[in-house]
Amino acid sequence: MNNNEQPEFDRYAAQYRDLHNASITASGEESEYFAEYKANVAARELGEDARKAIKVLDFGTGIGGSIAPLRRAFPKAELHGADISSESVAMAQQRHGDLASFKVIVDNALPYPDATFDIVFVACVYHHIPVDQREHWTAEIRRVLKPGGHFLVFEHNMLNPLTMKVVRDCEFDEDAILLPRNELLGLVGRQSFRTIKARYIVFFPKALSFLRATERSLGWLPLGAQYYVHARA
Repeated sequence: MNNNEQPEFDRYAAQYRDLHNASITASGEESEYFAEYKANVAARELGEDARKAIKVLDFGTGIGGSIAPLRRAFPKAELHGADISSESVAMAQQRHGDLASFKVIVDNALPYPDATFDIVFVACVYHHIPVDQREHWTAEIRRVLKPGGHFLVFEHNMLNPLTMKVVRDCEFDEDAILLPRNELLGLVGRQSFRTIKARYIVFFPKALSFLRATERSLGWLPLGAQYYVHARA
């Protein structure tokens, strides 16, 4: 996420959804399914707090694909989205401006005061952040979280062969550098979070959707297409 040159996703904003859907055809689902899945995981992690009037930041919001699912998962929340891609943010504002407030990230800093948010939600963004900048952005996320706030970050599981195929086939993942779960846990662990947990998710394609009811019990199994880390500030 380097603001010194044109953000990569400025080039893909207009066709992002189509490119994403083309890359995940093997799953039998479209991008909305996975956005809804992650928002629901986040709500489950918060429990009763998900129904409260909290402040939520969607970091790396892109064209706002997570905003409507987050609104359903957190019905009373004040939603915000931020991204370095001004083209993407413009599209997010046009499509979802009635649901959330959006800002462009400039000068390598989140445009919010310290301790602003109850949740920072990050959906498959870290693999687009250059490795040498990941520590910085994790610290920025920690900075804008309130004491006791939740950091929920979702990433691709490098141990899943279908996931690796999706990444190889996706045009806007051409320069992606995936994170082993231990790397993400290390990034979070160095920012003085109080509690940290990690689980694997997204085990079954649509053709095996009758098995999806078992997924919550499989979080320990490193075969899910993705994983998430949940930390408390």
